[in-house]
Amino acid sequence: MPPSPSPGFPSDLLAAQEELHQVRSELLALLKRLPWSVEPLDGFSDTGGWRSIERPASPGWTPDEQAEVEKLRARERELAVLVTCHRYWEQLSGPDAVTARARLKHAPHEPTEDSGPADR
Repeated sequence: MPPSPSPGFPSDLLAAQEELHQVRSELLALLKRLPWSVEPLDGFSDTGGWRSIERPASPGWTPDEQAEVEKLRARERELAVLVTCHRYWEQLSGPDAVTARARLKHAPHEPTEDSGPADR
């Protein structure tokens, strides 16, 4: 079976998907830097279960850290809605829609036929 033609994604959809990747990357990096618990908690050790778990005491997150996480999560939600509910998807259905959505996740941001000079 020949591969289906590559869909020409609209520039605003590509830009939203690219920003969604960036926001998720920033959020993941921030969460890795922050303490394991939002609230201050004592450390613990549980070696009696099927998997040993140890956590040091957590000082919790500062109000600024909590605000930054919430800001990134809110932007992530906005972008996810924008990408999944974009008018472009109305022209596709069934397996074509699934294939196009998968391709979008890996599509480089390239100008398409509906992109003007300002988008390039």
